[in-house]
Amino acid sequence: MGPHQANPSKPVLLVALGGNALIRKGQRGSIDEQFENLQLPMRQIAGLLPEYRIIITHGNGPQVGNLLLQQECCSEVPRLPLEILVAQTQGQIGYMIETTLDNQLMQLGSNGQQLFVTLLSYVVVDEKDPGFQNPSKPIGPAFSQETAAGLPYPTRRTARGYRRVVASPKPVTIVEKREIKKLIELGFLVIACGGGGIPVIRDSRSFQGVDAVIDKDLSSARLAIEVGVEIFVIATDVPGVALSYDQPGQQFLRRLTVAEAARYREQGEFPPGSMDPKIEAVMDFLQHGGARAVICSVEQIDRAVKGEAGTEFFVQ
Repeated sequence: MGPHQANPSKPVLLVALGGNALIRKGQRGSIDEQFENLQLPMRQIAGLLPEYRIIITHGNGPQVGNLLLQQECCSEVPRLPLEILVAQTQGQIGYMIETTLDNQLMQLGSNGQQLFVTLLSYVVVDEKDPGFQNPSKPIGPAFSQETAAGLPYPTRRTARGYRRVVASPKPVTIVEKREIKKLIELGFLVIACGGGGIPVIRDSRSFQGVDAVIDKDLSSARLAIEVGVEIFVIATDVPGVALSYDQPGQQFLRRLTVAEAARYREQGEFPPGSMDPKIEAVMDFLQHGGARAVICSVEQIDRAVKGEAGTEFFVQ
């Protein structure tokens, strides 16, 4: 094994970090808060590096929302399309993850030889995806009904007011999958598909960005499938998957088969826009040959990898 080649016997682990890994409920989302919130998940990932080759994906909803709010507050600055804002946050959050992880590795006595790379990631979507016919994903600030009526993009009434809505199409393929796989083989920890990836459609032999938001967990599952990940962990703000969530009789589950998950989905147990896409992501991963999938809290990533926390999913 050469000096720039990872141990091929180490399994590949993909950790998909939810938005609460950077900004917790009730916080303003300052840079200091985000760096502080990253300490715990990065400490756990640092401890897992000796045993695993690791890919990190992450959400970016609050960060893109802040950029959209800044655009609305300053009309003199040209507005940027959504795919550009996604690219900006991929770089921003990747930098924060790398910096925090490097500090945690030094505290663990690392010799500084761990290699990192944050990759701007394109995710192909189908321009005929039904999501484009009915944009439903709210993004950015809230407006009054009068203001929303004069905006140059579609809006929808939400609990916060009228908000811009965009399509949320399914991911088809990760454009940089070959590069990511090669980087993992070379020993890099790869940060990719931030915010679900930069959404693009194929235009002849090239790609064209589109105004859309791809679910981060669905893109993470697609990446895991395409690069041969063995263990897929979705880290969020709850201990695992629950039946009757936030209701009397709530029951968290330690083990769940794909068949059971499908049945509970049909029964409406998993709220759309929160737990349901996570369930869909782990089902997709396991049905395409993945070995293990876990949904857990950000505080228990390392224990979930060891099989001691979260909800474990199995094919049968």
